[in-house]
Amino acid sequence: MATSNPGKIREIEEALGGLNWTLQALGSVPLPPETGATYEDNAALKACSAAIATNLPALADDSGLEVEALGGEPGVYSARYGNLNTDLERNVLVLDKLRRQANRRAKFVSVVILAYPDGHLETYRGELNGTLLEGPRGENGFGYDPLFVPDGDTRTLAEMTVAEKRAISHRGRALAALMDAHRDGRPARQTITIE
Repeated sequence: MATSNPGKIREIEEALGGLNWTLQALGSVPLPPETGATYEDNAALKACSAAIATNLPALADDSGLEVEALGGEPGVYSARYGNLNTDLERNVLVLDKLRRQANRRAKFVSVVILAYPDGHLETYRGELNGTLLEGPRGENGFGYDPLFVPDGDTRTLAEMTVAEKRAISHRGRALAALMDAHRDGRPARQTITIE
């Protein structure tokens, strides 16, 4: 798994538990900076780098929060929004920017890429629509989870258990698509050139 984020590692391990795979955290292998313009670009950068470094298939995710009233921000910059260091600081920044905004619609987007050392890629995408609160609620989750109430629910993602969140989340949806593809046989793979 081409991530050092413990929240992502936990979600991915639980989501893919039905596959007969042995998952390993990346450990000391450095990941390249996320310089891509899209979630797909960033996930491919990380997955391909890890696959080359380990000579094993590597799974990477890039995800973000897109807020309508902020023109889609923070988007691909969600994890480093405002060059701030903590989830709390980034949440405060989003809330400050949304002050006096009536439109609090947002969506989470996740792109999961499985890269093979031979240059083949599998890409899976998931989205979750919802609304942002005026303040955080809940102790679970990470990132913007304490602000985000999914459509059809009254709880934030941070008020849900890991299993409840995974069942509906953007990352959960992308990982479910990966599970379905691998459960039903080998998926079609696109070939890329890794330099």
